[in-house]
Amino acid sequence: MHLPSWGPRLDLGVKGDVIPPELGSLGREIVDLAELAGLTLDPWQAWIMEQAHVVRPDMTYWNDYSWRRECLWAAKEVGVMVSRQNGKGSILEARELAGLFLFGERLIIHSAHQFDTSKEAFERILTLIEGTPDLEAEVKRVSRSHGEEGVELKNGQRLRFRTRTKGGGRGFTADCLILDEAMYLGAAQISALMPTLSARPNPQIWVTGSAGDKESTHFGRMRSRAMKGDDPRLFWAEWSIDGCNEFCHPDCEDHDAEASPESYAKANPGLGIRISVEHVESERRSMDPDSFRQERLGVGDWPVEGDGWLVIPRDKWMARIDHTSDIKGKFVLGVDTGIDGDYSAISACGENERGQSHVEITSADEMYHVRPGIQWVVEEVLRIWKAQKPLAVVIDKTSLAGSFIPELEAAGVKILTPNTREYAQGCGEFKNAVVPRKGEEPQLVHIDQPPLNAAVSGADVRQTSDLWAWGRRASSVNIAPLAASTLAYWGWKQMSTKKTGFAMVAYR
Repeated sequence: MHLPSWGPRLDLGVKGDVIPPELGSLGREIVDLAELAGLTLDPWQAWIMEQAHVVRPDMTYWNDYSWRRECLWAAKEVGVMVSRQNGKGSILEARELAGLFLFGERLIIHSAHQFDTSKEAFERILTLIEGTPDLEAEVKRVSRSHGEEGVELKNGQRLRFRTRTKGGGRGFTADCLILDEAMYLGAAQISALMPTLSARPNPQIWVTGSAGDKESTHFGRMRSRAMKGDDPRLFWAEWSIDGCNEFCHPDCEDHDAEASPESYAKANPGLGIRISVEHVESERRSMDPDSFRQERLGVGDWPVEGDGWLVIPRDKWMARIDHTSDIKGKFVLGVDTGIDGDYSAISACGENERGQSHVEITSADEMYHVRPGIQWVVEEVLRIWKAQKPLAVVIDKTSLAGSFIPELEAAGVKILTPNTREYAQGCGEFKNAVVPRKGEEPQLVHIDQPPLNAAVSGADVRQTSDLWAWGRRASSVNIAPLAASTLAYWGWKQMSTKKTGFAMVAYR
């Protein structure tokens, strides 16, 4: 995926010039300086330099070290997520050379998770400087003392290398902060390092690493901001595949195949330069599948923002699990599709034998009806309609799923379409059925299905006048299973409370 505009972006490996015409970049100067020092950047590395160093000619400041007026960076934060051994270190080396010898940055701090990594980065940049007479001539001193590694120029500019600790970095005021191995970056370390930028007129922070896990809170939060696209001072570049998950059909063709050279190339811009297909194949055979996806294909197990469960608390949701529950009699279907049609879901709601509202994701052939795309939905809804005869199918006509309505109605399916206010009311009723008001009892149960659990855990809301509804863009996960269940629940309540409704006549 390639987003052709300046600002936050999630780039999955497609390169191209996306600098807006009204802005310029200092990236070419960085590439030329690196070349002078014997560091030839790959095309993808040069592209990062160009995009990350777009400047704003309309906003300037006086630089006491370069003795000229400089333009501010368009991106205050730069995030790069790419798998190991692709050449990320060379990007950081080029950036540090530029900070010292082009941008007049007073202090650059390079921070790594482990001492060995920090020490190796120091030795590599020192080799480049000492191997270039014009650059070495500007050096005043080099410190090789343990924990004090760094370079100081004759004009007072410094490059320091630090191993991250809870208090490491306090007392410094940096122009450029480089946080490598960001998948291990903790909140306490960020608290110590981020204030180093606050007093500088044109700071820039680089956060780089490979795919994270549940503990990668800061890196994951940064990635989440980039995905939302609401931070104009953030530049994010990522190389990863869009692989299958546990809900995909075995012959899924909507996602990238994990064992293909095309996927290797998509997730590894250094393939064919530093990494060979043969080596990746060897890794795939020797590593367990989850590790291979994370370490080589860039598929992270990212944390949910704020530990999730922002709307419905985890303990309240889990307390409504009833593995013995089942719908007895009639039911209503709910259908929902994500904004881009990435995933669709079908859920059902009816009454169990204890008179409680029961929601669940429907399934067929032991596969949940939470699948990529939209083309399968109408066929499955019609199959359920003919075989099990639900009372109605509920669809939000303002969503992408609204495109299913004409074909379903033409086939004789009864469609219910809540308006915006009714859907928002349904969202509130769904929550209240799980987390009731004081003095009331919960009315909804579910059967502990992972797709629905995940949707509830990562759901957030959007305001609609004086009410709220599930917010697709605000949520950190695919909420189609939750939205479909909410629609089914709303439809069930509508149908079962009619005076001539089946619920009062059939079995109550």
